[in-house]
Amino acid sequence: MSLLTLFTAPKPFTNPHIALIQRNALRSWLALGDEVQVMVIGEEEGLGDTARELGVLHLPQVARNESGTPLVSSIFDLARQHSSSPLLAYANADIILLPDLLSAARQVMAQREKFLMVGQRWDLLQETGLDTAEGWNERLLKHLQTAGRRHPRGGSDYFLYPRTCFEHIPAFAIGRAGWDNWMIYEARQRGWSVVDTSSAVNIVHQDHDYSHLPNGQSHYRLPETKVNVKLAGGDRTIFTLEDADCVLDNGKIKPFPVNAAKFWRELETFPLRRLHSLPLGRLFYAIFHPQRAYREWRTWLRERKMNQSETKSA
Repeated sequence: MSLLTLFTAPKPFTNPHIALIQRNALRSWLALGDEVQVMVIGEEEGLGDTARELGVLHLPQVARNESGTPLVSSIFDLARQHSSSPLLAYANADIILLPDLLSAARQVMAQREKFLMVGQRWDLLQETGLDTAEGWNERLLKHLQTAGRRHPRGGSDYFLYPRTCFEHIPAFAIGRAGWDNWMIYEARQRGWSVVDTSSAVNIVHQDHDYSHLPNGQSHYRLPETKVNVKLAGGDRTIFTLEDADCVLDNGKIKPFPVNAAKFWRELETFPLRRLHSLPLGRLFYAIFHPQRAYREWRTWLRERKMNQSETKSA
């Protein structure tokens, strides 16, 4: 039995560069060895051929929303149903993973029963195929020191957790904003340890454009992102790596370092995490950020009036 099942829902393989970086990512996952099971989910063009070429499990029958976008809930359910690994991890299909992921996973699993592992990524322009011959990870780490760029801590590109966690997930659209933030929020409000492994795990995001999305727009601007945020419970559930409560430091789980910003953020989100109250969460947000809360209220009011006008005219 494998220790870890890695799964993803790739984009179509029609764009040559997207196809290249997705194959690179999958090859890096396979290079982690027999302790890892790799599966790809969806019916995107070229995915079946790539799965057969690389010898990874392909699960095509994923549920989709009305726009045809695969649903996160279905992706996670399929991965759980077709694996027996004690650990599961979703990673974006453009992410190169290195052996330090497995080392960190073993260390965290030995210290916590329920947890979510997340971490900061490196950004790298990768225009050639990934060579996974012996020593590939050392070569890549050396290359990152000169060509890589540390990405801001706002986004999350992988989520590693025990199979007893995240058994119920809203019908988020994959590849759109909001659902990844909800993963951190959900873990915190359930009392699971959110372990920031940024200093222990190197993950590499390969640069790409947004030509695979409607009109080439960033996923932040798409209507499905608004739906995701609504399903998550609203803007207050937008948690980031700064909302982790633990870090992995030299193999040991330690409390997240507390500075003034962290202290006030924990206080602000207390009603969400401990009292499970979105109304109180909104109230605390308004107290801590009155100007932003006012602007959000004005935007909500304007959109509400527009929707009412459209309903009347229809």
